[in-house]
Amino acid sequence: MRDLTKCLRLVDEDRALTSPGAKVHYYPLAIKSGRGSTIEDLDGNLYIDMLSSAGAVNTGHCHPKVVEAIKKQADSLILYTHVYMYHEPLVSLTKELISITPGDFRKRVFFGLSGSDANDGAIKLARVSTGRPRVVSFIRSYHGSTYGAISLSAVSLPMSRKIGPLLPGIHHMPFPDPYRAPIPGMSPDEVSDYCIDQIKIAFENFMPPDEVSAFIIEPIQGDSGLIVPPAKFLRDLRALCDANGILLISEEVQQGFGRTGRWFGIENFGVVPDAVILGKSIASGLPLSGVVARAELIEKLEAPVHLFTAGGNPVCCAAALATIDVLRGEDILTHVTDLGERAKKRFLDMREKFEFIGDVRGIGLSIGVDLVTDRQTKERNRAAAAKITYRAWEKGLLLSFFSGSVLRIQPPLVITDDEMNRAIDIIEESMEEFDKGEIPDSVLDSVQGW
Repeated sequence: MRDLTKCLRLVDEDRALTSPGAKVHYYPLAIKSGRGSTIEDLDGNLYIDMLSSAGAVNTGHCHPKVVEAIKKQADSLILYTHVYMYHEPLVSLTKELISITPGDFRKRVFFGLSGSDANDGAIKLARVSTGRPRVVSFIRSYHGSTYGAISLSAVSLPMSRKIGPLLPGIHHMPFPDPYRAPIPGMSPDEVSDYCIDQIKIAFENFMPPDEVSAFIIEPIQGDSGLIVPPAKFLRDLRALCDANGILLISEEVQQGFGRTGRWFGIENFGVVPDAVILGKSIASGLPLSGVVARAELIEKLEAPVHLFTAGGNPVCCAAALATIDVLRGEDILTHVTDLGERAKKRFLDMREKFEFIGDVRGIGLSIGVDLVTDRQTKERNRAAAAKITYRAWEKGLLLSFFSGSVLRIQPPLVITDDEMNRAIDIIEESMEEFDKGEIPDSVLDSVQGW
């Protein structure tokens, strides 16, 4: 039995002091330190990490090159705001981002502190550069917690109720979910066509296309359960945007920086966006975000439309430069592709074993295991997700779920084959114990989940 004395004490203190609106509880894990794909709690217990701090540490915890870059930069300059002055780390990072983001056109960049504010910046960019007021995102999308990002999101009622009205001029269209198709029995391409048709219907009836500035889309919907759209949908959406002078903006906060085995998620679909939104893992855990877009779009912005005192500060830029260096220099993208394929196969094999696994989907090390009460109805099995997640934690695995039923398999990209195999072994063991009814219902009182 693990000792959790220090963890439980800190959890009680935290709950008495911090906002309940900023906590999604899974289990009483108080983290002391992390190295690579391993986490240590306050009581000295070790865990393999399947969450990567919500996808923010793709290079792993405290990667030596990132730590060294942070220390070196902090020793010379922590902050002089780029709003008024200039510094070399930001210019160096800007050049790197321009080189790795999709598109061979001329680009510019602006910086912030979180994926949320980057989404707000994308709304501003779209409206200013096109002169059009409307922005379209997708049902069950998640873009963050600032007002603009919440307005774009459509996945959680607690995010929007009681704080409205939200930002006007935001519209939500259906996102193509091949597993839970709008009409049962549809093929992936038929799901794609249905969703494109819904956009065309909106254009004809209440959302004039010449008033739409941009579509902002996650190339893989993250917090809705890692929904991978048919490639046809993104190609057809790109064509629809081109035909109507509308921008296509890829929201890469969760799927960017190698998560899918490509630098950016949109690259898996053969589509080039007009802009990409960056956050989370860009600086391996330090607060940094950005938007990279066609230069002629960003050149229409006038100060102070989108700026932050600490946005693009030297320390975060140094961490981001080291992050790119690690992903490139250690051939992480190839590792992610190979390991992701093997991991996905193991979960697909488990699907043959456990009736409560409805679907396994994802690209690279962004894998969702969708748990259901019935494979025909595809009803979400929240109890299974909660119990399996909790039992996995008891066995030494930091596992979470979102969308009520989808196990979130997003480890640090540097995770070794042995660590990944052990992590999946623990998940399989936990599933076996759930299947046998060996995980008590009392777990459900603790696990809130997302």
